[in-house]
Amino acid sequence: MNATLSYGASTAVRIRNVELLLLLVAGCISVAAVALVQLGALGRIEPGFLQLSAISPLLALAMHVVMRFLTPTADPFFLPIMMVLTGLGIAEIYRIDLHYGYSGWGSTSVRQIVWCAIAIVCAILTLVVIRNVQVLNRYTYTVGLVAFALLLLPLLPGIGKTVSGARAWIGIGAFSFQPGEIAKIALAAFFAGYLMRHRDALSLLGRRFLGMRFPRVRHLGPVVLVWLLSIVVVILQRDLGPGLLYFGIFLVVIYVATGRIGWLAIGAVLIVIGGAAANAALTYVHLRFANWLTPFDQHIYDANGGSFQLVQGLFGIAHGGIIGTGLGQGQPWVTPVSQSDYIVASLGEELGLAGLFAIFSLYLLVTFRGLRIGFDSADDFGALLAVGLSFGVALQAFIIIGGVTRVIPLTGLTTPFLAAGGSSLIANWIIGALLMRLSSVRRLPHRLRNAS
Repeated sequence: MNATLSYGASTAVRIRNVELLLLLVAGCISVAAVALVQLGALGRIEPGFLQLSAISPLLALAMHVVMRFLTPTADPFFLPIMMVLTGLGIAEIYRIDLHYGYSGWGSTSVRQIVWCAIAIVCAILTLVVIRNVQVLNRYTYTVGLVAFALLLLPLLPGIGKTVSGARAWIGIGAFSFQPGEIAKIALAAFFAGYLMRHRDALSLLGRRFLGMRFPRVRHLGPVVLVWLLSIVVVILQRDLGPGLLYFGIFLVVIYVATGRIGWLAIGAVLIVIGGAAANAALTYVHLRFANWLTPFDQHIYDANGGSFQLVQGLFGIAHGGIIGTGLGQGQPWVTPVSQSDYIVASLGEELGLAGLFAIFSLYLLVTFRGLRIGFDSADDFGALLAVGLSFGVALQAFIIIGGVTRVIPLTGLTTPFLAAGGSSLIANWIIGALLMRLSSVRRLPHRLRNAS
């Protein structure tokens, strides 16, 4: 037993040392990106904001120290990747603030740094409070009720807020928050717990059609209910993206839980039906499809809520070319909402196609490591939760990046870690903390895992 503990301790030290090295590189990239923005836009270094931008890497370093005690064998890649993505987002938001002359609390970049600090503290608290993810499994239905309550909050009179046509925010005084970002975490935990309990019944096969075995009709209730919930979100919150995200997470988790590809086929059919119905019945959804299909049509381009934003974003990415204009030397502010919804277009202009591919690779690495945690886990609930959380990050990134690049219709989701917005940043750092907790449990020797 002593040999096992010694081997585990030495392995943990090596893992954390790798993370420390990568985190130092990520911190240097984050601060250097801000310095390059200043040199490109101002022609000089402004020490004030440069020092302020170092707060996030320092807090990430503090989180690394906490992890040496709480999750010594956690995956070493998540924290550095989250830091470098957040740092690049802050640098690009700061670049746009410089153009408009915003400074202090009136600038989005300063507020983003504050939100980043809060997000990292929340991630640390997640590691401290949730020592065993099975606590989420024990309260599956309570977690589900919390998720549904969070989704309904923006609809309440008095606190619900409409931003850019979507009623997905709550506001109390000057404070505003998007509860749907936290709801996606609760929904992933609810889906994992529910499907772990009922996967045997959902795995039963029915008739064969088109070379695939489909589930029995009487077992279609869960997928139809989640689909209807997604439709309700689209209708009431006037936001296409979250509904697609929630349903997509459920489909992947039920497929992993049952191993039946028929669930994916049924889900794809329901998505097509829901999309066609929304396009026919909801004006704003129809406009999103029109912007996607014919963005360069003059009538669509000039319409209120038309394709002007999409086209400007495409021109910005095209202007960046392969290697970009350089940080601080592009014109990302030409595209509306370039700090949040179109942060990818802003980065594409200044970092070029090469820079975007590097960012996409980081998202792929996060997804790969998260799926690997799930597939290697001996705990069924932990496995499904890891798959749901990691795929949720990947799907959210695909939905918004695909919309900006005109692969799919544009929705109102935020780009994980990059876009301006506190609720999204907090939610994604909490997701990262949960994945690190799950990876730490997976890496424990079998006897120690059972003892814990």
